[in-house]
Amino acid sequence: GGWRGPHRRRKESGGQAAVRQEQSGAMELRRTVQICRFHLLLLQRKKDLWLLSAPNCRHHSASQPPSSRTQRGLLKKMFLGVALGIPLFGGVRYVLAEKQERRKMRLLVDGVGRFVRSVGLGVQISLDYWWTNHILLRGLSENSPEYKAVVSKCHQRAADTIVNGAIQNGGLYVKLGQGLCAFNHLLPPEYINTLRVLEDKALKRGYKEVDELFLEDFKVRPDQLFLEFDYQPIAAASLAQVHRARLQDGTPVAVKVQYIDLRDRFNADIRTLELLLQIVEMMHPSFGFSWVLKDMKGTLAQELDFEIEAHNGERCARELEHFSFVVVPRVHWDKSSKRVLTADFYEGCKINDTEGIRRQGLHPKDVASKLIQIFAEQIFYTGFIHADPHPGNGMRRRIRKWMQPNIISGIVWRTELWS
Repeated sequence: GGWRGPHRRRKESGGQAAVRQEQSGAMELRRTVQICRFHLLLLQRKKDLWLLSAPNCRHHSASQPPSSRTQRGLLKKMFLGVALGIPLFGGVRYVLAEKQERRKMRLLVDGVGRFVRSVGLGVQISLDYWWTNHILLRGLSENSPEYKAVVSKCHQRAADTIVNGAIQNGGLYVKLGQGLCAFNHLLPPEYINTLRVLEDKALKRGYKEVDELFLEDFKVRPDQLFLEFDYQPIAAASLAQVHRARLQDGTPVAVKVQYIDLRDRFNADIRTLELLLQIVEMMHPSFGFSWVLKDMKGTLAQELDFEIEAHNGERCARELEHFSFVVVPRVHWDKSSKRVLTADFYEGCKINDTEGIRRQGLHPKDVASKLIQIFAEQIFYTGFIHADPHPGNGMRRRIRKWMQPNIISGIVWRTELWS
């Protein structure tokens, strides 16, 4: 029996060593990963585990593996590199780019601003109408003076917002505002009276942009192309602004200069306006004016080509030459391009300015009669009709008729778009 004792002790010592090794492994694991008591006992295989309630185990790595730390460091470096690299790359490319490429890059940034501004103004107007209809007008009779006053103020705020947004965005936004002016039978008077400022007043561009456009189209600045050129525009509209100038022989001319960025931003602005009108129609189903933009989209692209306008003017002059009281400004082709139109300059007043007509010693009734004759000629005889007959496109002036000593009234017909 003596030989069994040492063997038994060796067995026991071996079992203790296994337990110590297991405990050592558990401690090492616990140092590596912080785990809950339930899973620690599970690893040590002690007690009846299912008598314990297993709490929510939150595994927080006390010491993450080197590979995890390396991946996180690489991600941080990558994001930092992108955040710094894109602006740096864009700045370097902008400095090295040509002028036209720089303009397109600026338009990309400005286009985002115009989109955000347009959506913001649309939401502002929609919320204003919602607040007026559901809060301010609650309990008021539709026929009461208070009701009409509140609605009128809401219309006025909306019209002011549209005008300010159109002038800030410029271009097609002003053109759409001008188009809305023609719907005096549909829109409230607050809209019509406010939007009329867009007929002749719009955002004016600086002389540097005018010089840049002339250098691209004529290879010289306007003050080198003309004997005199006034950089201060006498009128600014949706697509262009007009400058007074003199040819080398002293002839006074009007120079219509297109805004240099219109062609580049045309498609983006059209899509923004379409989206904006769709959003407004979703919020206000009774507001359905997206068809206005659809009708305008086909003709706006033609309006950006001033050579088409010049050819239309010459055709109009030929077809109306038998009317002694009609003057169509003569085009100077050597000073014109697709973005610049140079024609004879005439003084006058708007055809709806009755006071201005009387100050010239003329009679509004005579003006109306001659205007009807012109439109009747175009509608019933030539079929070539002025398609944008707002007051700014028809001026009234005194014209001295050849071979007669008296002064008669005449109409200066500004040609823009014909059908």
